[in-house]
Amino acid sequence: MTTSHSRRHTRRSLALGLALATAVTATAPSTATAGPPRSGTPDFGPNVTIFSPDTPIDEIQATMDARHAAQVDAEMGTDRHAYLFLPGDYGNTEQPLQVKLGYYTQVSGLGTTPTDVRVHGKIEVYNRCLDDGTSNCLALVNFWRTLSNLALTIDSADQDDCRSSANFWAVSQAVSMRRLDVSGGTLSLMDYCTAGPHYASGGFIADSRLPDVVNGSQQQWLTRNSEIGSWSNAVWNQVFAGVIGAPDDAGFPDPPYTTLGTTPLSREKPYLFVDDRGRYQVRVPAARRDTRGISWDAGHAPGRSIAIRDFYIARPGDSVRTINQELARGKHLLLTPGRYDIAQSIRIRRPDTVVLGLGHATLTAVDGAIPLDVAGVPGVVVAGVTVDAGLQESPVLLRVGERHGRHHSTPRNPITLSDVYFRVGGPHIGRTHTALEINSDHVLIDHTWVWRGDHGVEDFTDGVKGDTDRWRTNTGRYGAIINGDRVTATGLFVEHFQRHNTVWNGEHGTTILYQNELPYDPPTQADWMKGDVEGWAGYKVGDRVRHHTLYGGGCTCTTGTTRRFILKTASRCRTAPGYGFIT
Repeated sequence: MTTSHSRRHTRRSLALGLALATAVTATAPSTATAGPPRSGTPDFGPNVTIFSPDTPIDEIQATMDARHAAQVDAEMGTDRHAYLFLPGDYGNTEQPLQVKLGYYTQVSGLGTTPTDVRVHGKIEVYNRCLDDGTSNCLALVNFWRTLSNLALTIDSADQDDCRSSANFWAVSQAVSMRRLDVSGGTLSLMDYCTAGPHYASGGFIADSRLPDVVNGSQQQWLTRNSEIGSWSNAVWNQVFAGVIGAPDDAGFPDPPYTTLGTTPLSREKPYLFVDDRGRYQVRVPAARRDTRGISWDAGHAPGRSIAIRDFYIARPGDSVRTINQELARGKHLLLTPGRYDIAQSIRIRRPDTVVLGLGHATLTAVDGAIPLDVAGVPGVVVAGVTVDAGLQESPVLLRVGERHGRHHSTPRNPITLSDVYFRVGGPHIGRTHTALEINSDHVLIDHTWVWRGDHGVEDFTDGVKGDTDRWRTNTGRYGAIINGDRVTATGLFVEHFQRHNTVWNGEHGTTILYQNELPYDPPTQADWMKGDVEGWAGYKVGDRVRHHTLYGGGCTCTTGTTRRFILKTASRCRTAPGYGFIT
């Protein structure tokens, strides 16, 4: 397993801080099931472990400890795993279950609601200490992990004074907390128990009931459709949409809160669950408008349930041809944890198709392929998938709709991308022209990180910190290009692309929290120019666009070297009477 101790550049050199608001294939034969076998359990492959309430806590603890030890430093590694908990109780006052999550790890309950799976203990992520295991401790590179659909009663028994003060969730991008019911203590999004500097750059929470929350050093965060006891502070850009208990933003920009009373458009991520008869199904929540608070107070969120037999359960090594044949027959697609080499597009053509990844299933482009190609048809949902660029340049990594094709997506049933992440470089050389291209109208992007890697294990040496090699080898021109009308993004994180990080050409677009870092690695100013304009914008609204709304936009720039570059403007939009960003 390849690991990396490369540190992410700290983000203190220049903070533009725009808070903008405008109107692995494995040999094991089957799913690992801890405890008594259950009839009807699908074969999710060797990288999914299912626990039952009958599983001894010692066994669960040992399993999770071993996985954390393997993954805590495996930032650029290849292992992926999902741990699923059947309805019931796990841990108690005498023996709490206290686990930590490393890279590419998913922990999820299999209940109808979060309160069906009850964990007594802690589920945490701590800082990584990058220099020698004891210093330069931060959460800036704590990516790619998932926690969802369970109730957690915090119990810090046998932990030291500092660790006992909270349940720590010190994470950055590509980490989601969804459908949680947390009680019994404080949730801290910062790990203040290690040596410094403690930096963190998340983050995303949705559809959760939470206690008092310590934001601490988190530079930005989006909390959507949730309930919170309180929120401690803000740093650069803390955004709340449809959150009961959210702080008032009347003092903006000090503190830099942006608070929307309701979320204009939301759709919760599909989730795997077991019904009262022990049958596995996937719940697909419906799209909702102008909502506030959690969706599960009265049971299932509004939507539909799909029997697991209606899914093709894919494993790494399955051919794309087979996957596409199953999709054409009307199957949905469940991607089990692992890495998939994709030499031709997985084509999603039928309305209401669901693609659900477990354990950060990763699709890697081969020979310049477009790994995921989604037609502009109603109701398609893609969730829980990471898409990697490959050695040969792809035109795009995920495309929704043809550029000049007919689009049939509808406002009541939008195409939805939930927890879909993109990566250009990092574990290996990657090249793409554009990462995400949205051509259809009525699309919802609910949490994405579109990342051109600013560090990795490619062993670049030319230039300061290998920047010349990286700039000319890991090429990504644009992060996200939005051509469709009435596209909504809730949690749009885009970083380090070589031209405009985001280009929004569609009308009536809405973004709720935008986080952007401009590239660190242009070898010279001349390498980072648009004609005679110095630098490229982090967020570019097309010149012909007449209506666009951005709530909570942030763009940061730091070279991390002794060189300095000029950025003419961090965001651009039409310059005419009545147009512009309103702070």
